[in-house]
Amino acid sequence: MKLKIITITFISFYSLFIQTNIGVAGEKEKIDYGKFSVQQLEQIVEISTLFKDEGEKIDYISSKFMGTAYEENTLTGDINTPEVFTINLRGIDCYTYLDYVEGLRISKAFHQFEDDVKATRYQKAKVEFKKRNHFFSDWPVYNKDKIKDVTKEIGGENTKSTTKYLNKKEDGSLYLPGIPVVEREIFYIPSESINDDILKKMNTGDYVGIYTDREGLDVSHTGIIIKKNDKTYLRHASPKEIYRKVVDEDLAEYFSDKPGLVIFRSN
Repeated sequence: MKLKIITITFISFYSLFIQTNIGVAGEKEKIDYGKFSVQQLEQIVEISTLFKDEGEKIDYISSKFMGTAYEENTLTGDINTPEVFTINLRGIDCYTYLDYVEGLRISKAFHQFEDDVKATRYQKAKVEFKKRNHFFSDWPVYNKDKIKDVTKEIGGENTKSTTKYLNKKEDGSLYLPGIPVVEREIFYIPSESINDDILKKMNTGDYVGIYTDREGLDVSHTGIIIKKNDKTYLRHASPKEIYRKVVDEDLAEYFSDKPGLVIFRSN
């Protein structure tokens, strides 16, 4: 039996919906829909199911978050702290943004949204710190029925690969204590190799990661490819002080000083 506490407050014409569930095993959930009312989210899911193209669906869903504030560390859980399932649409970072967009993309109805975020964020949808997809490259491994790595397909002979020991710093310590080191081959397209032909192969709605050459990490930032007005943009939750919100930035300008791109595509 679950005890459910619901608090509803109205701000302007938006409603704030916060819900905490406490289960018999002590499982907790923190749900904050921010500027969205439940009715608005239901409508977003309903309309998104009409799209035949997954990229256009992602464009539509992700556009609803434009202007949403950038906020770090909204998830609760580490090796010493029980994981708390969280949906926070009031403030998002580059990773949680993709969690919520993908969760909405695969939802057939809004009542499935929470479960679909769990399936996206956690391996086998188990809400545990050790089961969280901490690295971008976890997605095509643990969500392979929904996401595929198309970096080699798009980059062709320009694609490079490197073996990473994810979570292991150069000095041997761990970024995330309690999470095992994973050896994984990472494919990426170097920035200097990204030309018009490669840009043409990218699709609206592709999920991209900014490859990093730092030991133990695969990417340093994530976002979504958006094509409009004959230009290619990165739609992302930007941590830059001039933005600190979800914005569209010219992709070529953004990655000009970055090592490269990793590209995933929804199935």
